[in-house]
Amino acid sequence: MKSLIQTRDTRSVRVFLIGVELKSRTAAEVRESLAELEELATTAGTLIIGEGVQKMAAPVAATYIGPGKAAEFARLGREGDVDTVIFDDELSPAQTRNLEKIFGCKIMDRTALILDIFGQRARTREGKLQIEHAQLEYLLPRLTRYWSHLSRQRGSTGSIGGEGESQLEADRRKIQERLDKIADELDKVRRQRETQRAGRQRSHWPLASIVGYTNAGKSTLLNQLTGAAVLAEDKLFATLDPTTRRLKLPTNQNVLLTDTVGFIKKLPHGLVEAFKATLEEVVQADLLVHVVDISHPQAEEQIDAVNTVLTEIGAAEKPVLMVFNKIDQVTGGIAPRMREKYPHAVAISAKTGEGVAPLLAELGTQLRPIREFLDLRVPQERAAVIARIHAVGQVVTSRYSGKNARFKVRIPPHLHDEFAPFVVAEQPRQ
Repeated sequence: MKSLIQTRDTRSVRVFLIGVELKSRTAAEVRESLAELEELATTAGTLIIGEGVQKMAAPVAATYIGPGKAAEFARLGREGDVDTVIFDDELSPAQTRNLEKIFGCKIMDRTALILDIFGQRARTREGKLQIEHAQLEYLLPRLTRYWSHLSRQRGSTGSIGGEGESQLEADRRKIQERLDKIADELDKVRRQRETQRAGRQRSHWPLASIVGYTNAGKSTLLNQLTGAAVLAEDKLFATLDPTTRRLKLPTNQNVLLTDTVGFIKKLPHGLVEAFKATLEEVVQADLLVHVVDISHPQAEEQIDAVNTVLTEIGAAEKPVLMVFNKIDQVTGGIAPRMREKYPHAVAISAKTGEGVAPLLAELGTQLRPIREFLDLRVPQERAAVIARIHAVGQVVTSRYSGKNARFKVRIPPHLHDEFAPFVVAEQPRQ
């Protein structure tokens, strides 16, 4: 589907941003939200001409903001040759139509902007399907703004026949048919993921999913830990498509580490629904690695926003390892209240590698499965067996004497039979 932001030529889209300060919001919250909207607009490739905020008790039903403010902002928009006005809150279809008449240009809300960014960034077929589904769901109730004539087509039975369906009705039918087709294809994606997940379970490798607010450094962390080549930019939603890589911990344990789409405040519900196939990786994970940009002034609010989405997708009860990222950008250390609130958090810099060793150690502790502690005696001539012990087990002690090598090692229980011929004594499971 084409981008929701379109212009007559190749110049950057000129936008004006509008926020509303309601009784339920503080001025600081509105400023922070508007600053994030500015980042989103910049990520979408637009040129920000100006912004405005109205303080009001409650939104106006017809135009969201007051008619006086709407006229004032419309004048500023015309003076700045603005193509598009973007509201920080979701607008109803009727409000969008009324505002377009007042402003004389395209009106978008935060949801449409996020959908546009996702549409630009999706790379895999799965990601594109998910975005198209969310965009069509958003567009369906707003079709009337795209068709003002609504002239009826003649029926197909000849000149005597009755009137055909309106263009609006035809478009609605086509969109619904496309939505049904996408839903079927996404069901196939879910089944494929279930098959892949079953394969991983057969290998007995635990799964850790990296979650966090957008631009917290999730992709940078995956690259740092696994050597992956995932795009990592200082932009919101730099990557959308999930990437899974194998990570070998210092305990000689294999872990599958998955980078997921970043979360954000006011994340459109339709987008969460569309990404259910991807976010199932979060729901099925053995551990969530919650990456936090600890240098951000709204870090605690971002943590809450991520937790809200985790609750929405049914992953709120998963074990979580908090990772305070970007400590290289923090002056004066991490705030005591954050240390107190999250005593087991690991502080790192995914960019420089600082703190990665303690993070790997903590991952090993939290993901350590029940293992058998075995005492093995292996003839030194059985080099393949010795190599296998080092490949799949955590060797606690090793001693080479005479013709034999002696190992005290922790191994996954499903490999017991493989090493049974060399067991001297079985120790309690640890």
